[in-house]
Amino acid sequence: MNSLGEEPREGDNDWISITEETLPINVAQQWVILPRCGAVVTFLGTVRDHAEERSGVISLDYEAYIEQAVKRMRDIATKARGSFPEIGRIVIWHRIGHLEVTEPSVVVSVSSAHRSAAFDAARYCIDAIKSSVPIWKRETWAGGSDWSESSKELTEVSDPSSSYAAPSPSSLQA
Repeated sequence: MNSLGEEPREGDNDWISITEETLPINVAQQWVILPRCGAVVTFLGTVRDHAEERSGVISLDYEAYIEQAVKRMRDIATKARGSFPEIGRIVIWHRIGHLEVTEPSVVVSVSSAHRSAAFDAARYCIDAIKSSVPIWKRETWAGGSDWSESSKELTEVSDPSSSYAAPSPSSLQA
């Protein structure tokens, strides 16, 4: 066992984790590589120094309903696979606890045979995390701290919309 909990078992193609430890981005990128996959797309979300209508953010504290968050993250991976059958492996990791500006808070890494599916699946995964996984953040700035004003009501994990569909071959020839 490592800082991300149990590593995937032999044959697993999804690695889902919530941890208080630093996210090892290079491990995510290496783990998703498979001989049949020629593309790896990794999204890295980091803590920034501002939020909606608030400057000077110095840190975030993330909290999660872990059991439900992991379940929904697994649902996201399953739905991504259903819409993008070229996918090889998926990593979805999120940190909880105290994070300073520039620290990674979320990693999504996807491998697939071709880049369009990897890009589309990675974008779907991060968008679905933001809208449906019960993880909340408390912002701290020079003048105080409060729960993020950008929080919204969580939705169920939905199927990827047509906006994540790969372009047709004819549209690539323009």
